[in-house]
Amino acid sequence: VQLQACGGGLVQAGGSLRLSCAASRRTFNSVAMGWFRQAPGKEREFVAAISWSTSSTYYAEPVKGRFAISRDSAKNTVYLQMNSLTPEDTAVYYCTTGPYTIAERPDQWPYWGQGTQVTVSS
Repeated sequence: VQLQACGGGLVQAGGSLRLSCAASRRTFNSVAMGWFRQAPGKEREFVAAISWSTSSTYYAEPVKGRFAISRDSAKNTVYLQMNSLTPEDTAVYYCTTGPYTIAERPDQWPYWGQGTQVTVSS
């Protein structure tokens, strides 16, 4: 499975960005799509996930109410709408796919795309 993420960029605090991630295909192991992020000097952390079949979503506490994950099954594409961005959201954002929707550890996700940089200026 290949994942292609895009949509990152530079935005001012309070602004919005939308990331997208297209999957080349889905497998039995691709029950959910997720987003993680990694800031310099920090570990990769879970952001959000969505189930392909039910559209049920799961968010990390820091992004609840500000970020929204959605998917387009016909396009094998997942989106991450990010609103009210703060400098603390600055990181490389990675999309991933795996067998569980509620899975916050990176090792629970077997497939990863390249990251896309999100920079939020104050």
